[in-house]
Amino acid sequence: MELTAIARVRSPFGSKFGVPRQSGLAEAVRSRLVFEPPFRSREALRGIEGFSHLWLIWGFSENADRGWSPTVRPPRLGGNARVGVFASRSPFRPNPLGLSCVQLLEVEWEGLEGPSLLLGGADLTDGTPVYDIKPYIAYADSVPEASGGFTGGEAPPKLPVLCPAEVRAALPPETWAALEGALACDPRPHYHHDEERIYGFSFAGREVRFRVTAAGVEVVSIEKGE
Repeated sequence: MELTAIARVRSPFGSKFGVPRQSGLAEAVRSRLVFEPPFRSREALRGIEGFSHLWLIWGFSENADRGWSPTVRPPRLGGNARVGVFASRSPFRPNPLGLSCVQLLEVEWEGLEGPSLLLGGADLTDGTPVYDIKPYIAYADSVPEASGGFTGGEAPPKLPVLCPAEVRAALPPETWAALEGALACDPRPHYHHDEERIYGFSFAGREVRFRVTAAGVEVVSIEKGE
């Protein structure tokens, strides 16, 4: 079977560091799904506006050539304990495919690249290839009593985000809301606990630097990227 990218994601995340570990954790993050020219078909999207959420099947494009391992060390377990790759969502898989449930906010039918999809809560970097889209169907896809394995089945608690007003002013309100949601998820590896260490990642064309202390996520600077 040969896979062809039908679309690519336009996301504020310039690299995988900083991206929420699961879709839906940072609901304010906005992304756009832009179809490749052969698949820009209004007919192919007929009826999609009736669904509030979609499944995206996509590719781990940043590490597609790095091979796979039968066991991996999930960050949730501190980076030391190993589990089987098929008991994880590690990107290092025999077939480097990801699965995300995203909110469909709007179908933009017109424009040079239309139709395109405006998405909420996507956990994808800019340029991620998407191979298929399927509607999320609540009665079939939601299993409230499902066991969460080593994850415990609950999302990690979100941290308060502390940012001086003059630093926050570097971003429009809607972009700040998305960044705040991503930072609240604590982008650091779970086994990092140095409160003095400064981390950074690219977001919406800015370089964001932060540290995490007992008080929460402290934003150090937001500067224009190169």
